[in-house]
Amino acid sequence: MDEIDLLKEINKNSQTGIDGLNFTLDKVKNEDLKSLLYNEKDEYQNIYDRTKELLEQKNHKSEETTPMQKMMSWMGIEMNTLINKSNSQIAEILIQGNNMGIIKGRKLLNNMQFDDIQIKNILADFVRLQEKNVEDLKKYL
Repeated sequence: MDEIDLLKEINKNSQTGIDGLNFTLDKVKNEDLKSLLYNEKDEYQNIYDRTKELLEQKNHKSEETTPMQKMMSWMGIEMNTLINKSNSQIAEILIQGNNMGIIKGRKLLNNMQFDDIQIKNILADFVRLQEKNVEDLKKYL
């Protein structure tokens, strides 16, 4: 994977995080959890904006999530909360998604050579965000 592809992937995954949180927020009744999720959404938006700006500087476009990807995300959340909309269930779903991103991101940080330190920093920030999300969500399990 080259750095531009990585930047596009981070951009797309941050958009996926925003979409997932948008689909989840209406199911959350606990105000503290809801506030936490809004903060997470803001952080994903920050990563999205940074990647989009850097892509534009490098004469590339961000790749938006497709309607099909959004629908699949929505369906996954709907199915996983159909019977159980508890804080614990919601936290578990979100932790699982964050953990997938952490694993992939850490592997890239550990194994990829970066020519552009900005891209490495965005990836590191994205991984740290997901690690923080997991820690914050654990208390709701």
